[in-house]
Amino acid sequence: MIPQPPPRPRDTEADGARTPRALPCDQLSGLLRTGPFSEALRMAIRGRGLSLSRLQDRLSQHGAPVTAATISAWQSGKCRPERPHALMALAALESILGLPATALSSLLAPPKPRGRWVNAAAARPSLAEAWSGLLHDTLDAVETRWTAHLTCVSRHHRVDIDAQGREAALWSRQVLRAETDGPDRYVVSYQSDQPGPAPVLRPSSPERVGAVSQDPAHGTLVAELLFDRPLARGETVIVEYLLEHAVTRPTAHQAGLYLQVPVRECVIEVRFDPAAPPPTSCYAFHIPHASPAEARERVLRLDASLRTHTVGLDLAPSRFGIRWSWDGS
Repeated sequence: MIPQPPPRPRDTEADGARTPRALPCDQLSGLLRTGPFSEALRMAIRGRGLSLSRLQDRLSQHGAPVTAATISAWQSGKCRPERPHALMALAALESILGLPATALSSLLAPPKPRGRWVNAAAARPSLAEAWSGLLHDTLDAVETRWTAHLTCVSRHHRVDIDAQGREAALWSRQVLRAETDGPDRYVVSYQSDQPGPAPVLRPSSPERVGAVSQDPAHGTLVAELLFDRPLARGETVIVEYLLEHAVTRPTAHQAGLYLQVPVRECVIEVRFDPAAPPPTSCYAFHIPHASPAEARERVLRLDASLRTHTVGLDLAPSRFGIRWSWDGS
């Protein structure tokens, strides 16, 4: 009789019902109560005994695809899910890992600020906090002490997409109000979806560029825009600048802002090159920092010039923008 090989272990992904590997349940329960998010996710994945590639496959089956590299970055603390599709993937991940709904997403919420406009400066996070630590190294080269003392009254953010579907330029105009005497600069912060050289910053007069720092490994840029003089309390200033890419960038699928402080009016506009086929779908998205599970999306239409936009009023700290897709992407 020919000996038969031992039966293969049951597929860990077959129906999500596999008995998890032994793990310190008390530790996982504690992490799900207190965080941090990255450690709780790492412990949950370890307890389920699933590889990142298998998690990627399961998420694709759930209609919420993210890469294994992205999941790895989440559990290492390098970044966290923020965009609507990432939060949808996180919800699917909770189900795959056998966790209660919102068990992980609830750990993303920072402390809610007290008050919306009154004394808002005291509750504002630093740039490093708002960008989840990605700007720590680049921020060392710029002066950020006035950031918490400038209120953004309005903001207009326009992105131009070239005929190859890549981000060609980004124009921004903001109206800022000083909440104390002394602000003499504004810090521009930018992060690309992919690593690579930062765009070139071109301010409009009378602002001029001060210190600049960038991190190609994370696709980040921070730079000072210097005012022509310090502002007095209650005084407003218009800051306008252009960011142009000097090198070819990957295909773009979204344009948005990470609003670290409340904004009364915010306009996001995207202009697609008429020489290329238009995107097959466009959505406006809004993800409050204090309650990321409440992410919202709505369908946008393109006009005859292949432009679209979204407007937000009285926005709390959040991610706000537009995403789009083409056939096959």
